[in-house]
Amino acid sequence: MSEEILHIIYNFSKKYNDPINNLPLDQKNQHFSVIIKDNNVNISLTTVPDKANYSNEILKIIENFSKKIKGVLSVNTVLTSERPNKNERKNKFNINSKQIIAIASGKGGVGKSTFAVNLAGALSKIGEKVGLLDADIYGPSIPKMIGITKKPEVNENNKLIPLENYGIKCMSIGFLLNVDTPAIWRGPMVMKALENMFDGVDWGKLDFLIIDLPPGTGDVQLSLAQSAKLSGSIIVSTPQDIALIDVRKGINMFNKVNIPILGLVENMSYFVCDKCNEKHFIFSNEGAKKEAEKNQIPFLGSLPLSKDLRIKSDKGKLLCIDDPEGEMAQVYFKIAKLINKFSEN
Repeated sequence: MSEEILHIIYNFSKKYNDPINNLPLDQKNQHFSVIIKDNNVNISLTTVPDKANYSNEILKIIENFSKKIKGVLSVNTVLTSERPNKNERKNKFNINSKQIIAIASGKGGVGKSTFAVNLAGALSKIGEKVGLLDADIYGPSIPKMIGITKKPEVNENNKLIPLENYGIKCMSIGFLLNVDTPAIWRGPMVMKALENMFDGVDWGKLDFLIIDLPPGTGDVQLSLAQSAKLSGSIIVSTPQDIALIDVRKGINMFNKVNIPILGLVENMSYFVCDKCNEKHFIFSNEGAKKEAEKNQIPFLGSLPLSKDLRIKSDKGKLLCIDDPEGEMAQVYFKIAKLINKFSEN
């Protein structure tokens, strides 16, 4: 009977999101707990001081629902509060952006950077002030894709002035190194370089800063996720099982550092043949979509393996700027509007 009651409560509570991390209030959420003993229900929710009133409203709704469940004898609720660590806050990167969103992937080669630069283009096209930070120190490809070859200058405050194209302010280690020069750096050097690209750049006021994270879930990704005051993350994957293994690692990483996952994107989802005009699912079909449903994460859309996109990327042209009416551009605009909607909530 207790297991049945527990299932009913969690099935109801997951409709509401945690005010701290925006994740569903279910069994996986470390801030939410339901314990049942002898049909007596104890519900606890952890919040932060500035979210206390809203958290209390949600807790009250769940409490009232639980009281009506057949077999429940009593319901006790507890709202606890976490206070921010002031010392930790001093170590955060500082940037004047309404939303800071990381584009991540569990493994390399899934088109994460291509997605990041074209999402930035879509956001810029719909009127947002956008910055794009290429945090992929070891493989900075965004300078090529956004069509910038110059080196940034330094202003009177000794800060780098981000280079701009398509209305997007951009910074990458690729602007500072020669094209053929590898970044053979250890972890501390990488973090120092990233810190300089945050605090050492005059970004101005932004609506969105899109960060192209390095692939994987190592120390660099974890430190950056904790230090950059991220509003949320988007995980990019191809549909095959071998890629989805690493997606799960990425999901777990963001959950552990309490960063909302705004959604999963399935890249190279299919290929449309020039001759037969039919879809060919080269890397399996709907794997990322099924993974999103399994983890109760929004699925933002599928993007095809596109020859046209490859040609535009090699020429430094953005899909949403160069061909805004195209089918693939429309998917990017849809995702951009979803992200924009999230920022308004």
